[in-house]
Amino acid sequence: MLNEIVTSNLSVSMSSTASLSEAKRKLMETYRRGSAASAGLSRLITPRPEGAAIPTSLSQEQLVLRETRTPGIAQLYNECVTLRMRGPLDVHALERSLVSVIERHEIWRTSYDLSSGRPLQVVHAAPKEISLEVVDLGSATETRRPIEEKQVIEDLVRQPFDLKYGPLLRFRLVWLSDAEYKLFLIAHLSILDGVSAYQIWPSELAALYLAYSSGRPSPLPALPIQFGDYAYWQRNQFQDEELRRQQSHWKRKLSGPIPVLDWPRNRPLIYERKSRGAIRPFTLSSALSDAVRDLSKREGVTLFVSLLATYVALLFGYTEQQDIIVATPSPAGRKLSEVGKLLGYFLNPVALRFDLTNNPTFRDLLRQAQKVTLEAISNDDVPLEWHAHELQGESAPCEVAPFTVAMSLQPPMPKVDLEWSVTSMDFESGGSPWDLYIAFIDKQEGITGRAQFNPERFEETTIDEAIRHFQRLLANFSLYPENRLSEAIHLLQDKANVA
Repeated sequence: MLNEIVTSNLSVSMSSTASLSEAKRKLMETYRRGSAASAGLSRLITPRPEGAAIPTSLSQEQLVLRETRTPGIAQLYNECVTLRMRGPLDVHALERSLVSVIERHEIWRTSYDLSSGRPLQVVHAAPKEISLEVVDLGSATETRRPIEEKQVIEDLVRQPFDLKYGPLLRFRLVWLSDAEYKLFLIAHLSILDGVSAYQIWPSELAALYLAYSSGRPSPLPALPIQFGDYAYWQRNQFQDEELRRQQSHWKRKLSGPIPVLDWPRNRPLIYERKSRGAIRPFTLSSALSDAVRDLSKREGVTLFVSLLATYVALLFGYTEQQDIIVATPSPAGRKLSEVGKLLGYFLNPVALRFDLTNNPTFRDLLRQAQKVTLEAISNDDVPLEWHAHELQGESAPCEVAPFTVAMSLQPPMPKVDLEWSVTSMDFESGGSPWDLYIAFIDKQEGITGRAQFNPERFEETTIDEAIRHFQRLLANFSLYPENRLSEAIHLLQDKANVA
């Protein structure tokens, strides 16, 4: 779940803000500048007092507590990031670069003190060196290579992390040829988010690698603060008034019966949520990718909003329900400019609730998606679990959430002076926080995606069919945004069945 909507994806486009209220325009301007959108938060983050206990961030705490209190989900938050590297590789320079990144960022050498009711961060010394294990797949045939790679990496991804002692990350280098390598980063979600994986880590690693491989020193300036400083600031600066305001917002949004998606099925379903997971990758054609980008420009919304609206239309087409909630990981902590260069987990899942009564047009749905997203990011500082306990009382389980489906759009990878590219969710950890989670990646050659799903709820063939249906809806609504949602039901006459 490291995927997230970064500022440019989550917010509406500049051309569309004219239709917003003055308050929401100010919110978006504040958000784009990287300053705090919440009135109760001070912007200035300074180093924590020397020797002070280091708390976890609010969202980070929820991950750690859920994993430690819920049996059988040890791999749920194991994330796999793939860095594809073309060209000759100086492995020693790469190893030295990895050491420097870990040394720069405390969060990547952190574990958790679990002896009290609230976990604390424990920062360890940086490793003196890293010796990468290199897996040689150069002799494998084109048919065997992905099979052998899957065996090697998926086994590594499925190994639980020791939250108390760490480390919470591991690496594996795969040699495909003298000009093609893959570096795999497996990390616990509590130390990683999409901006970390897609932007900060690859850009810093590339800068260090280029320097070290040519005999130059590190070009990166020292970091003024660390993730622990942000967590310490957050715990001390979040004011009761702001907490009450946001809790009041979510109490209104999540009031009444929480909708449960009634998936179509052709036989009785025995289902107990155990957070198991599998992944199906997919790619939109270049023509379809261009079509949804063009739709977004014409309608004055972001690509994220267009994909979100189509996802909601898909869910409506399957269930015909008029009250639907979709989750998305909001980059709540990244509103602050001081943390822009920090690795770490700054996400907070938020609930996007849709009212589909009166059979709206897809264009109406776009506007609603834009509105509910704006409202969510202005109230995304408090972890959703807090709201669940507020709504359901102290008896609410720690993993409770008012939704079972989610969607996100990956942040783009910045340009580096190397032929490197990043993807994630290429291998399964065996866990999934949601019944169905679709993560999109917008690349120049086309939009790709990963559908992570609970195999207790869906069969692989069901997910494959749902992906085809999503593309069918996207093609239709990109051309005819004035069509009503009832068109989705018509287009999905061969609805997928839940296993």
